[in-house]
Amino acid sequence: MNENTESLQFSMFKDCFARKMLDHPEMNTDPNSDTSGLDEFASYLALESWRTLPMSIKDATHETKEKVPDADSISLESTSTAFVDTLISYGLVEDIEDALKLLRKVLGEYLEQACAPPPVWGSTRTRECEICDREVPLTYHHLIPRSVHSKVLKKGWHSEAMINSVAWLCRPCHSVVHHVASNEDLARSYYTLQLLLEREDVQKWQKYAAKQRFGVRRG
Repeated sequence: MNENTESLQFSMFKDCFARKMLDHPEMNTDPNSDTSGLDEFASYLALESWRTLPMSIKDATHETKEKVPDADSISLESTSTAFVDTLISYGLVEDIEDALKLLRKVLGEYLEQACAPPPVWGSTRTRECEICDREVPLTYHHLIPRSVHSKVLKKGWHSEAMINSVAWLCRPCHSVVHHVASNEDLARSYYTLQLLLEREDVQKWQKYAAKQRFGVRRG
């Protein structure tokens, strides 16, 4: 079965577990301590419970929310014994009933996030360029260029909720983005700021641009 653990939905689900663990007295440790253990534990719990959830839950989005069942109505009878036994052995719950209550709370928080409407992209505006980190006049870059919106929706590359997502960039960085890839490549392969920043040419530009004083002529 496709567990879809590389999806944004699984990542949100795992983070909901991590927050629950941090709220629990048994997991309340030094805030300066290494969090790799928490990440591994939350990943394990998420994966063990994710396996048995229906696809409507795994694929939940704002667009599909009408088809998503309420967290209280989801059957948890198939939840793995390993998930329950782990929570009990760590002293996080007393019995199977408590374990399933915890899982249902996590599901409720996850579905609230997954089915939330997309942000009004103008409200995401930053004060600094999201590539070079300089506090300079900004433009908004459509992460999925407008010229290919129709094709993107027709091909199903991205959901309608993501079609108007933007990054706030200074004009030089904005120009570089459009120089390194075509609009179709940007839409298919570099549709988030994180994906853009994984490109070596963008990283090189970022290091250069971050050192430049805006509006100062040299020589």
